[in-house]
Amino acid sequence: MTAGRVVVAVALAAGALAGCGGNGGDRTPDLAKLPLASGSRVVARVRQCDRGSNAYCAVELVVVDPTSHDSGSLVFAERRILARHGWTTDHSTNGDERAAESPGDKLRVTYATAYGDLKDIELGWITRSHAISLALSHTLFDRYAAMSVMLELGS
Repeated sequence: MTAGRVVVAVALAAGALAGCGGNGGDRTPDLAKLPLASGSRVVARVRQCDRGSNAYCAVELVVVDPTSHDSGSLVFAERRILARHGWTTDHSTNGDERAAESPGDKLRVTYATAYGDLKDIELGWITRSHAISLALSHTLFDRYAAMSVMLELGS
C-alpha cells in the first residue's frame, strides 16, 4: 500500500469513527440509563445520527411486553416507571406521543404506542428508520403490546 493510500485509509477510518458526534465525544445516549416498564423487552434497535454542526445520535427502539393487555397499557406503565425514577414529563411533538426528561436533563425520551407512531409516520408528522417502521408493523400484525421509543441526549 502506498503512502497516499494509507493516508486516505486513515482519513476514511477516522471519519467513520467520528460519524456520530464530532468533537471527539460520543454523542449517543446510553440505553442502559433508560428505565423500561417491568416485563418489557427491546425487539428492535437502530442508531440514527444527525451529522450537522451539532452532531448527535438518537437511539430508536421497539419495545414489547407480553404481560401488558395492550399498547396503551404499556405506554402508561412506561410513564409510571419513568416518574418513579425521577424523570419529568415534557412536551412531545404531537398528541400521540409522550415525552420525558431524565433527572438533570441529560436524556430525553419520546414514546408512543406502535399504532400511534405508525400513523404519524404515514401522515408525515414524524420520521423513523425503515427497520423501526417495519418492526412496529410486525408487532401490530402479531398483536403484541408494543411501543416506539426514541432516546436522545437532553439539553
